[in-house]
Amino acid sequence: MSWSSGFVGARFSIEYASALLVVFWRCVVITLVLFPFVYRSLLKTPRWLWVKHAGIGLLAMAGYMLGVTQGIAFGVPAGLAALCADMLPLGMALIAALFLGERLGRQIWLGLVIGMAGVIATTLGVLSVGHAPLWAYALPIAGMLSLAIATLWQKRLRAAHTLPLLPNLWLQCFVSSIAFAVIEGSQHSLAPPPSVGFVLSVLWTVTLPTFGGYGLYWLCLRRSSATRVATVLYLSPPVTMLWAWAMFGEPLSWQMALGMAISSIGVWLVLRAEARQADAGTA
Repeated sequence: MSWSSGFVGARFSIEYASALLVVFWRCVVITLVLFPFVYRSLLKTPRWLWVKHAGIGLLAMAGYMLGVTQGIAFGVPAGLAALCADMLPLGMALIAALFLGERLGRQIWLGLVIGMAGVIATTLGVLSVGHAPLWAYALPIAGMLSLAIATLWQKRLRAAHTLPLLPNLWLQCFVSSIAFAVIEGSQHSLAPPPSVGFVLSVLWTVTLPTFGGYGLYWLCLRRSSATRVATVLYLSPPVTMLWAWAMFGEPLSWQMALGMAISSIGVWLVLRAEARQADAGTA
């Protein structure tokens, strides 16, 4: 639900400012709010560890958000861009298999494919090809792959090389705010629009999508496998549509319910297969 709130926040904020301006101020606010609580921990952190987590942050936040939002800005339909972002579990599995030599069982692959089929069924009614330049369609996929690489990088860090959750979140927002400032500032003003709607948009994205979405994402990643954590995000599209129905009156359909049911089966298959692997490993 917290991850879905980011898409809902984007839907709410587009009436008041560009998506990049909102995420820039989102990162600035997080950086300012968290600094008094994390600066002592950061002072004790070796500089080389700063660089590692800064790289993860740029991939996980800046790379992911820029790929999706800029794809939409260049004409990729929002539904198609969201579908590319929701391919994260499959993207992670392919990267892990092709470049890291990880082997996933057949049931896990089956669950990933079924989960993706459920996402497609959920979003089928809002999908369109659009008329964007051909290269623009690669941007949402690149954003998804950016988050996938960041997730696997974070997961493969040794325990001694990880930062506590809040300093890690602060550093990621700090470096991402610089990236957003450079890109958005080169095209438009970074001054916040004087409207209540913009303030509410920033506050929304600061709380649920950042602390709840990214915060819980990294926390769960420390306690579970990357595949399991990412696979649960297959439930994000139907949950997002439920939020959109409740907040904006957007229609629901039996097709969405069917897609959610299919995705749930895929998630269940992955979780079951990973549980079996864990039991076999401890036996």
